[in-house]
Amino acid sequence: MELTSYGAAGEVTGSCHLVELAEGNKTRRVLLDCGLIQGRRADELRNHDPFPFDPGTLDAVVLSHAHIDHSGRLPMLVKQGFRGRIHTHQASADLVEILLKDSASLNARDVERKNRQRERRGKKPLEPLYAQGDVTQTLKQLQPEQYQSSFTPCLGVSVTLHDAGHILGSAIVELQLTEGTESRTLVFSGDLGHRGSPILRDFTRLKRADFVLMESTYGNREHRSWEDTLEEVGDVAQLIASTNGNVLIPAFSVGRSQMIMYAFAKNRKAWRLDKRQIFLDSPMAIKATKAYVEHTNLYDDEAAAFWRENGQLLALPNLRFSESPQESMAINRIPNGAVVIAGSGMCTGGRILHHLKHNLWRHDAHVIIAGYQGRGTLGRKLVEGKKTVRIHRDRIRVAATIHTIGGLSAHAGQDGLVDWYSEFEERPPVLLVHGEPKAMRALRARLETECGADVRAAQAGRRTDLLSAKPFG
Repeated sequence: MELTSYGAAGEVTGSCHLVELAEGNKTRRVLLDCGLIQGRRADELRNHDPFPFDPGTLDAVVLSHAHIDHSGRLPMLVKQGFRGRIHTHQASADLVEILLKDSASLNARDVERKNRQRERRGKKPLEPLYAQGDVTQTLKQLQPEQYQSSFTPCLGVSVTLHDAGHILGSAIVELQLTEGTESRTLVFSGDLGHRGSPILRDFTRLKRADFVLMESTYGNREHRSWEDTLEEVGDVAQLIASTNGNVLIPAFSVGRSQMIMYAFAKNRKAWRLDKRQIFLDSPMAIKATKAYVEHTNLYDDEAAAFWRENGQLLALPNLRFSESPQESMAINRIPNGAVVIAGSGMCTGGRILHHLKHNLWRHDAHVIIAGYQGRGTLGRKLVEGKKTVRIHRDRIRVAATIHTIGGLSAHAGQDGLVDWYSEFEERPPVLLVHGEPKAMRALRARLETECGADVRAAQAGRRTDLLSAKPFG
């Protein structure tokens, strides 16, 4: 009975963890997640590498949630011979369809652009990671599940999904493993949510496990409280209400966009939003929003009460969905009074670039940065106060006011991670994944000091024996 991390080991993205059980002469294999590696170009090129296992020998996949760094290589897995079921929460299945189709389109366009450059240099063309046909086949293999309802993906493995409170349908994966006369309980945290986050319930706390596979994305830092964060958003909204300029909000399509619109709906009068034209300008965010609207049973008490009282989660009469390119372009003919939520969240592509190009040079415009901005991204340059930036090969002067809002993360901070683990009785050993080394070291030190836990940071390809009394020796 072994566990091997092949992704998100010493890094945040590329979630991929293999569980293997011996049954006579046969080995049962269940894969936890199969995500894209994201980051620097050298990191992303690793997505083209073959899997370190034969996809055709897998019995099943259990997907913790839909984010592309957890789901994005599933079509590759199918393309290379996996024919089993992909078990995930029903809401995650809905979001996965949206995200994988978008991923295939983006990859095809990116490869086409790179191949034009390679042709000029006399290099062989690249192949896309996968095509829409591979996504279609992947979607056929999805098996929707529900929270707290156990299922058996293969002999010797029983799985129960618990609410992780991260994005819609995100799950903590509890596996009951049986090999011969031995049995073990393995708990995979997936991505744990930021407690108190709008719309969704807080993560589920479990009591029993023999081994914990745990994320550590924010293992070395803490977020601001939701109360302080919303107060900050309100202060910015009041400031903007006294001006006429357009307001641009770069936002991630799944989770962040819905969170912002819900906050607007709840506070539209206090923040004087009624006189503004509000646009959600992202086809993927629009589709994801419809998924959020369909799964009302997953709301927390506050969001459920708001939904019952108003008949909808996003009670914004002045909200408009801009699906077509023509609708998006029409927004840029509005001289003032518009609030535009558009992707991408780090201003690295998508429709937000066009809106920034038309508004950054305006003194009365505002840009609200509502999430982490990676090093080298346009969003990071705006946060750092650059006076000019380059968009679509044009040099644009930055005259707009840039507002940075902290505390809107969908991930648990260090306190939340420690709090979740501290509920386990008998302090099971922990293998840390989904974090950079600095974050892992900080979280490991705190878990060892405060909880007396036996903790190790995952190394790619290193096997862990789940049957030994002390897995870390």
